[in-house]
Amino acid sequence: QVQLVESGGGLVQPGGSLRLSCAASGIPFSRLSMQWYRQAPGKQRELVATVTSGGITNYLNSVKGRFTISRDNAESTVYLQMNSLKPEDTAVYYCRPGAFVAGFNWGQGTQVTVSS
Repeated sequence: QVQLVESGGGLVQPGGSLRLSCAASGIPFSRLSMQWYRQAPGKQRELVATVTSGGITNYLNSVKGRFTISRDNAESTVYLQMNSLKPEDTAVYYCRPGAFVAGFNWGQGTQVTVSS
């Protein structure tokens, strides 16, 4: 059974930091690219960051230099370190494999709210 469980969100002031985690099970984690997406109210879900199985990373332009995606294959977990947070980063954040995986469904996500 494929399962991805996101955690680590919360309320933070502008300029603050958060570290999101996504624990995966039921997938060949170490062989897959992993991605973080986000969806703000009234907006489409957008791709924020990708880390390949080999550790190559790619980012949405608006988060470059502020966010860092990483992975721990031993723990089947992908992380998103978010620094210098801005109000426009407010969204529900989700993770998913970067390729088709049978049985995948979006998780519940984790809410990130950046506000003073």
